[in-house]
Amino acid sequence: MEPRIIVFSTLFPNSAQPNAGVFIRERMFRVGKKLPIIVIAPTPWFPFQNIIRKFKPYFRPPTPSHEEQQGIEVFHPRFFCVPGVFKFMDGFFMALGSVRLMRKLKKRFDFNVIDAHFAYPDGKAATLLSRWFDVPVTITLRGTEISHSKEWLRGGLLKQSLQDATRIFSVSTSLKKHAVGQGVDSNKIEVVGNGVDTEKFHPIDMQVAREKLGLAVNAKVIVTIGGLVERKGIHRVLNILPALLKTYPDLHYLVVGSGGAEGDWTVRLKKQVGDLRLQNNVHFLGAKPPEELKIFLSAADLFVLSTRNEGWANVLLEAMACSIPVIASDVGGNSEVINQPALGTIVPFGDESALLAAVDDGLTKKWDKALIQNYAKENSWDSRVDVLVKAFGDIVNNCSQANKPRANG
Repeated sequence: MEPRIIVFSTLFPNSAQPNAGVFIRERMFRVGKKLPIIVIAPTPWFPFQNIIRKFKPYFRPPTPSHEEQQGIEVFHPRFFCVPGVFKFMDGFFMALGSVRLMRKLKKRFDFNVIDAHFAYPDGKAATLLSRWFDVPVTITLRGTEISHSKEWLRGGLLKQSLQDATRIFSVSTSLKKHAVGQGVDSNKIEVVGNGVDTEKFHPIDMQVAREKLGLAVNAKVIVTIGGLVERKGIHRVLNILPALLKTYPDLHYLVVGSGGAEGDWTVRLKKQVGDLRLQNNVHFLGAKPPEELKIFLSAADLFVLSTRNEGWANVLLEAMACSIPVIASDVGGNSEVINQPALGTIVPFGDESALLAAVDDGLTKKWDKALIQNYAKENSWDSRVDVLVKAFGDIVNNCSQANKPRANG
């Protein structure tokens, strides 16, 4: 029996937030080339959010109820969600807000597996829907599970979701270990890391890239691509720039990204730049479409990500695909991506002196850029997708066999 998949995730690109959850679309649309899929990406709603949006422009931007992306249908049903409170109810309300749409889809699409991304609240909603529609459910662990599991109510609901899931995919071994530590059977967890699109991410000539950005060919350049939020640690990189400038007076720091669902530190970061007198060295370039990111990556000597938490940071492989080494904090699956010194350096999270030393060393070291790019190519999406397609087939067929009536006698 062929799997027919409902991809279920609150974090998914749409016309209002084109860069939200791109890594989920990259993964599942490739699966969609081999198996039929429909995406349900619920959006939170409550009666007064338009008022909040006047003060916080990024807060829950209006999203169309239905889109078509690359030939695949994407639905955005609304679910009741009061900002900041009753978060332990999000999974229930998300399922309730999606059930009517899924009844309609069941008639014309007859889905036989629900594939949720993030264990809570998406995974909780998906396990409820799987029970109501009597279909198996998979959950992909992506990194938020570590912080949620520390909370009393949400942590309990998250654990229950993982227990109820038919199969769990984890983007890193570290997340699998965390789930096992929560009492989940390790035999139903399969590690399937994210991949990289080497057609989209590949090096271009550094001089050409720097000319596009108005940077000197002989300058030293580091880059971070990510949301302007606390977690991504751009402020931590800014803190070490004054010391670096003593050795590299021509150093430039490119920051590609904007505020988003986690918040917006733009004003705070720009104030920090002013306080440190880095206006001539730090460049806030805003969010850019994925197809343009290779310009900023190819212009840089190093990619730096001083993040507080990650599951599997796709951007690390994207940087390597553009032949640049990476410096990242030792959290989540980062050390699984940067698994040898020839690719970059892992530093303890929050250790400013270690971060400074790693960037300083990285700017002077002679890197084997061909090796770095080849490593990224070995981690392309093709191998990941093959594993997922087989897993979905096994899940559906196993459930089909289990539901077959047994012959008498």
